[in-house]
Amino acid sequence: MADPIRVLVLNQISPHGLERLPPPRYLTGKEVAQPDAILLRSADLHAMDIPASVRAIGRAGAGTNNIPVAAMSARGVPVFNAPGANANAVKELVIAAMLLAARNLPAALRFVDALDPGLPDIEHAVENGKKKFAGFELAGHTLGVIGLGRIGCLVADAAIHLGMHVIGYDPEITVDAAWSLPSQVRKAHSVAEIVRASHFVTLHVPLVAATRHLIGAEALAQLRHGAVLLNFSREGVVDEAAALAALEAGRLRHYVCDFPSAAFIGQPNVTALPHLGASTREAEDNCARMVAEQLRDYFEHGNVRNAVNFPDVQVPREGGFRVAIANANVPNMLGQISTEMARAGLNITNMLNKSRGDMAYTIVDVGSPVPPQAIAAIGAIDGVLAVRYLPAEA
Repeated sequence: MADPIRVLVLNQISPHGLERLPPPRYLTGKEVAQPDAILLRSADLHAMDIPASVRAIGRAGAGTNNIPVAAMSARGVPVFNAPGANANAVKELVIAAMLLAARNLPAALRFVDALDPGLPDIEHAVENGKKKFAGFELAGHTLGVIGLGRIGCLVADAAIHLGMHVIGYDPEITVDAAWSLPSQVRKAHSVAEIVRASHFVTLHVPLVAATRHLIGAEALAQLRHGAVLLNFSREGVVDEAAALAALEAGRLRHYVCDFPSAAFIGQPNVTALPHLGASTREAEDNCARMVAEQLRDYFEHGNVRNAVNFPDVQVPREGGFRVAIANANVPNMLGQISTEMARAGLNITNMLNKSRGDMAYTIVDVGSPVPPQAIAAIGAIDGVLAVRYLPAEA
């Protein structure tokens, strides 16, 4: 029997996910040495010396800011995530956040919490105090959604069912997302158009160079007076100083986010939640199952699904012997791989190559066992980052 695939688990991962990596084929645990894979949620891999044995990383969630993706790409290591697995959990929290702001619930809760239980007429105090917390209903108001991936589409659909008008903006919307988007969503052509038109603005974009401080002083200056900003994306998408200035000026009515930054602690019109977006039992189970299945498909068949740094490559096996190759996206790579296969007397039954930016990934099925010297020769090709031999019995 082949040695087990060793998976180092760095966070509390749902057992519904770990059971998708069954023994004896897989060995999972928090003390696994020389791991073939790392499975994590929020652990910071930037601060870790990632062993050279690691051939894949699985993030049981969507964001990968805690993983040195570029360094892993240079080693030919795919970084898998679980896009959409926590989408419903985030959608529900966004709807709750809109209600918190519209009905002044945080301030109302603080008011009730501060009441003296010894007051002889507490009911009278409540009736007098509640006038300060009158709010408004969501129906009839406009929600602007920036980022129309799985979460953004679900939020838009839920808002429509609550009687809201919805306007959306995403310059990089995928075909699948476009099909999922409710027809009632009006298309915007810029962030500025969203902030000018919306009573609520919700953000659902990754934190990359292009989205850092996407909502800054310029965007906030164009807000409808008294608008509500919701950030359940990433902390850096909003310029904190600009948001505080907009709150002080009264242009921004309320800021609700999932990131309790020190700048927002104690601010009366800020509701900062402790990163609860994916903190439901269902979301944690979904994320763990999804990423575990992707790791298993990669180790057993070489297929790549939902890697943030590799192209998606999924190929049914044709024959019992497969070679999977991660390489730089440079000319004549397939020719060199084919040449080495031919020198080893191997008959290629199927080959698929895809690229994503600077990274390419090739799967080759052959009709007979691949000798170690052929694997070594392919690995020695300039630009090849990693080679794995996957006979069917593996």
